[in-house]
Amino acid sequence: MDLALFDLDETLICEDSTGLWLRWLISQGFAPPSLLAREEALMAQYHQGTLSISDYMALTLSPLEGLHTVTVAGWIRRFIQRDILPRVYPAARERPGWHQQRGDRIVVISASGEHLVKPIARLLGADDALAIGVEIIDNRYSGNTHGVMSYREGKVARLQHWINEQAPFAFEHSWAYSDSLNNLPLLEYVSHAAVINPGDELRQLAQQRNWSICHWQR
Repeated sequence: MDLALFDLDETLICEDSTGLWLRWLISQGFAPPSLLAREEALMAQYHQGTLSISDYMALTLSPLEGLHTVTVAGWIRRFIQRDILPRVYPAARERPGWHQQRGDRIVVISASGEHLVKPIARLLGADDALAIGVEIIDNRYSGNTHGVMSYREGKVARLQHWINEQAPFAFEHSWAYSDSLNNLPLLEYVSHAAVINPGDELRQLAQQRNWSICHWQR
């Protein structure tokens, strides 16, 4: 059995799930429009490789602080149906299907919050999901995170911990799919790396290392 790891944002779907979620919250009147400019500034830092993931998560979780998990779960179901499923790349259904036929274990691994990633991963047929832990106290969102954040080197740390918990499963080879240089530690960790719609720097790196280069379109 092999392990197939899929990044979520700009890999399985054609946009950023957390950014879409904030826009959905604003469109429904559940968050102030002023969040957008701050989120866009932080995303610019993400693309530059300088983002503080703690700052990003604090901002994007702020609209949920104090809300009951049942309320938010209902919102997320509506959001996924409207804004996520139409943005799934066709190839992002075909490639996991190929892994499923091989009997591989499929895991979505993302630097977005688990409140979004886990339900999306379930709907996409993944076996599991690793994402940033979102703290819930007495069934309400605290606005904080917990644990090692699955971002950059943190993805590898979370993955190693997860693998150690998977007995009796044993993975002969591992595969990873991502669009981002921020996932370089993960791509370097696995047996087979594939880059999705890469920018120039990641494409050149993939060519140097003989990684697969995939061009996925909606």
